[in-house]
Amino acid sequence: MRLAIVGRGRVGHALAGALERAGYEVDGPLGRGADAVEAGAVLLCVPDGEIAEAAAHIAPGRLVGHCSGATGLQALAPHEAFSLHPLMTVTAEGADFAGAGAAIAGSTRRALQLATDLAHALKMVPVEIAETDRPAYHAAASIASNFVITIEAAAERIAATVGLGRDQLVPLVRATVENWARLGPERALTGPVARGDETTVARQRDAVAEAAPGLIDLFDALVIATRALAAEREREHEVQTA
Repeated sequence: MRLAIVGRGRVGHALAGALERAGYEVDGPLGRGADAVEAGAVLLCVPDGEIAEAAAHIAPGRLVGHCSGATGLQALAPHEAFSLHPLMTVTAEGADFAGAGAAIAGSTRRALQLATDLAHALKMVPVEIAETDRPAYHAAASIASNFVITIEAAAERIAATVGLGRDQLVPLVRATVENWARLGPERALTGPVARGDETTVARQRDAVAEAAPGLIDLFDALVIATRALAAEREREHEVQTA
């Protein structure tokens, strides 16, 4: 099936290139407002708020999909609709989709099959996400990706006040993520909060308040969340040893 990509942003360029390399005949990425009349299927890679308008320009009779994580298929009506959201961050340098998850949906069996085929062509792992579950799915993705960057930016800002750069933090971050992936959150958790060392936590809080007072609310919220995770770990340990 000839496939058109609409949207010339990072995701549109990355998916167009990856699908061409996977053997698809791809038109695009095309500009917003394209009717994609020569394609049998169209994948819209546009901001969520512009999906409905972009879909309205597509010639009738085509399978029309979007790559939004949070938006349902209703935005593509009245087209036969599908969605394909790569669970992968895409930068200006592109992305490697192989091995990543892909949230898929389809308004018909044929549309769902196309989303599945596209995911497999990109060597992704397709997971069908219900319409009502998409906000929670996308929130999890944002926490796992966007919010991690926010936290690392905070760490980098505080580290800079004592002469540490990003390069010194990177090995710690990589090891932490690998431990989380291999062991799960409870077993991977380390540090003073996990040990119940409240004296050290208090000293850290004073240091953050002095070095970057704008981050103190974030620090407090993370301490509370980390205490809850540590407590969950202790409860599981008690059950296992009872």
